[in-house]
Amino acid sequence: MKENILSPDTFDVEEEMSELSLRPKKLSEYIGQKKVKENMKVYIEAAKKRGEALDHVLLYGPPGLGKTTLSNIIANEMGANLKVTSGPAIEKPGDLAALLTNLSENDVLFIDEIHRMSKNIEEILYPALEDFCLDIIIGKGPTAKSIRLDLPKFTLVGATTRVGALSTPLRDRFGIVSKLELYSEKDLTTIIERSSEILNIKIEKEAAKELAKRSRGTPRIANRLLKRIRDYALVLGDGTITLDVAKKALNNLEIDELGLDETDRKILETIIYKYGGKAVGVETLAATLNEEVETIEDVYEPYLMQIGFLARTPRGRVATATAYEHLGIEYTL
Repeated sequence: MKENILSPDTFDVEEEMSELSLRPKKLSEYIGQKKVKENMKVYIEAAKKRGEALDHVLLYGPPGLGKTTLSNIIANEMGANLKVTSGPAIEKPGDLAALLTNLSENDVLFIDEIHRMSKNIEEILYPALEDFCLDIIIGKGPTAKSIRLDLPKFTLVGATTRVGALSTPLRDRFGIVSKLELYSEKDLTTIIERSSEILNIKIEKEAAKELAKRSRGTPRIANRLLKRIRDYALVLGDGTITLDVAKKALNNLEIDELGLDETDRKILETIIYKYGGKAVGVETLAATLNEEVETIEDVYEPYLMQIGFLARTPRGRVATATAYEHLGIEYTL
């Protein structure tokens, strides 16, 4: 099975450990997301001056943009401990109760994929977020009784790629809501140069720019490609990533000049050829490509829409004239 190097939510253990080493620890080291970073700096400084826990934070946007990194930075800047879990991992009310009762004052609880929490878990979370208390039911039937436990003041940082999938009551309980945008080539170039220093990789400026251009606006993809191109540089040259080496490696990985990979091209070509360029529903598109709807919506669509190759209409997804031109297909619609 071919490795999908451009899917920013595909990880193995080694990849995860390597990613951790590249993550900045402070807001001053965090590259890009200028508006989010400036606002977060104000919120954190204000909370510290008041001697209070930071208000609950919701971070949303496509995968690989730094939501987990930002949660680590928030905890570091607040001088607090970070506890990490995910929505699917909290299966029973007891799982959430165990997490919350083990928190200390001002701790940061990070829940990734928070939109995948079940509704009964959400309902237990509401009083914890608003009143810092936990209602536990002991026993069953007529003898059941409710006990209220006080919780320490803590900060919940929720991360999601699908903010629309969050229930309104849960979304409304976050005092700080920040959207992470795809990165500019300039910021990605800076990230690649920083990562190359940490990993002790020599890379030419033009090569870093080329890599940034093909990284789909996503730091996680940029870092992953950097490590793959390092392999080519070691085999084809003296270990330095030159522009020629970068282009050869990226072409071998079937990543074109705009960062499109095989799946991107399949999405566009399926709309153009199989459905005659007409609007296609995302469920139909996913079934045709044998992909998950969520993968198309969260991983591929944001970038294709940002570069103007894909458009959403009330009737479905359509490929634009720009996409036809890029693929070398005559636009006849």
